Amino acid sequence: MADEWRRVLTKYVNQLNQDEVDYRVRSEDSVVTDLDYLIRSGERKHRLEMWYRERGAAPVRCETKARLVREIEHRAGEIEVELLLLQKIYYDKGGARHQEKRIDQQRLTLLHEGDGWTVSRVFQPVPERSAPVNVASIYNQDYTTKAGPSRPYLNHQILGAGGSQRSTAYRREDAVLYADRWWDSYNPEFAQFEVDCTSYISQCLFAGGAPINYTGKRESGWWYKGYVGKQEAWSYSWAVANALQLYLTHSNSHMRAEVVDRPELLQLGDVIIYDWDGNGAYQHSTIVTAFDAGGMPLVNAHTTPSQHRYWDYRDSYAWTENTVYRFFHIADRF
Repeated sequence: MADEWRRVLTKYVNQLNQDEVDYRVRSEDSVVTDLDYLIRSGERKHRLEMWYRERGAAPVRCETKARLVREIEHRAGEIEVELLLLQKIYYDKGGARHQEKRIDQQRLTLLHEGDGWTVSRVFQPVPERSAPVNVASIYNQDYTTKAGPSRPYLNHQILGAGGSQRSTAYRREDAVLYADRWWDSYNPEFAQFEVDCTSYISQCLFAGGAPINYTGKRESGWWYKGYVGKQEAWSYSWAVANALQLYLTHSNSHMRAEVVDRPELLQLGDVIIYDWDGNGAYQHSTIVTAFDAGGMPLVNAHTTPSQHRYWDYRDSYAWTENTVYRFFHIADRF
């Protein structure tokens, strides 16, 4: 019986893979009987088709590798499993072939009905929406507070001399190299967060030479120590998207940035922060690591690990029609 449900699981992954680049009516029956999922999937396919067309791009193929993370629960005629999905998506634009990568998770319930198995429920986590935004309400301190007498512990052998207090250039290429090195894993020198997008961006910025602003207060500055005496020792701006966008907006010393109004004005190593609902609570952060043939930014991110993803995230399960973007051009010198 295990072989039977595993074959259905394989068929599901193959159909999911095809749906990423082929938006026509499927020629074979779906193995999914979850009506809510089928409606959402159909809407997403329509959105993707329009999205590629508006970008002047054409999807070519998708390669999906699925790993069965665990079998969560077995019941009579029913099994619940968790999948990790690594996707490589290829598309053409401006005569050039592009490739992006991302890693998603899904939880499926498979049900034995009649002579076979079906996927009766698909749960799609949207971790980018799980960012802790409530701390931003207390993030109203002096963003230009001078560094205190003590300094955070930082691994300079891994990240370079980003903690220097001298005027220094922002090394955009180094920030991108770090982003590409760790897009699908974690630097073990840092605490791992379930919602890790902003901590990852902070690490990239520091790798590029952005100076630490250590205040010793979590609600001000931009700094990281790790765990000290089992207590969290990092600023909210290091790990929370809303706090980072406030810091970048207001800081006039240490790490600084200029808010620009169009993605075309961004350079490598610049930052985009996302407010999915347009309500002023920013929940996700990315870093520019490449550009497509039309000069539009491609970004890396954590939480849903992504490499060279198109900047507007309209392929994301977190995106809505109300999504607002904040574009930050990081200063060339600090």
